[in-house]
Amino acid sequence: MSGHERDLAEAQREHWQRTYGSHPGMYGQEPSAPARHAATLFRAAGCREVLELGAGHGRDALYFAREGFDVRATDFSATGLDQLQRAAADQGVAERVTTLVHDIREPLPLADDSVDGVFAHMLLCMALSTEEIQAAVDEVRRVLRPGGTFVHTVRHTGDAHYGTGVPHGDDIYEHGGFAVHFFPRHLVDRLADGWILDEVHSFEEGELPRRLWRVTQTLPR
Repeated sequence: MSGHERDLAEAQREHWQRTYGSHPGMYGQEPSAPARHAATLFRAAGCREVLELGAGHGRDALYFAREGFDVRATDFSATGLDQLQRAAADQGVAERVTTLVHDIREPLPLADDSVDGVFAHMLLCMALSTEEIQAAVDEVRRVLRPGGTFVHTVRHTGDAHYGTGVPHGDDIYEHGGFAVHFFPRHLVDRLADGWILDEVHSFEEGELPRRLWRVTQTLPR
């Protein structure tokens, strides 16, 4: 990691900590549409253990738990995960949710072939270099069991914010303190090399609106 990448990573960590602290439950309590879709796929595949990367304050992790999955939720914001744990207790699903403060730039502290499904809503399009994104997906592949499903969403280069704001190189642009790595389609295909690429679905979310791809890829058995 270069000095600039290290500084950007630390600035983003601090920004998210402040944001979750100032705006508890900032994304609301309802699960995202991609999480609802992922739960359907996970159930159909017979998944029991789901890993959510970049869980934040937990609206999707809590939904997975309410749907009967055992959930491991990671995020680099301890503040967000504290909110998740309190909400899990309030909703009666604490026994189904395990949280772990973890930076996706580091190897996952999980055993090989240890989870059935992985979900990541807009985590891979954070302020990560292409090499860091590839390393993260390689870690997902390592911890997934054969036949496991990985559902992730990313903002792409068709988004209105792409190419505007503060540039950080490698298709990363910053708006309002949030740095985003916008994905060209060839990066999606590169990350699915050696996987079965089941679907790349275009959708919009939130104000602006944000333009994203929902990507589903399966590890061969």
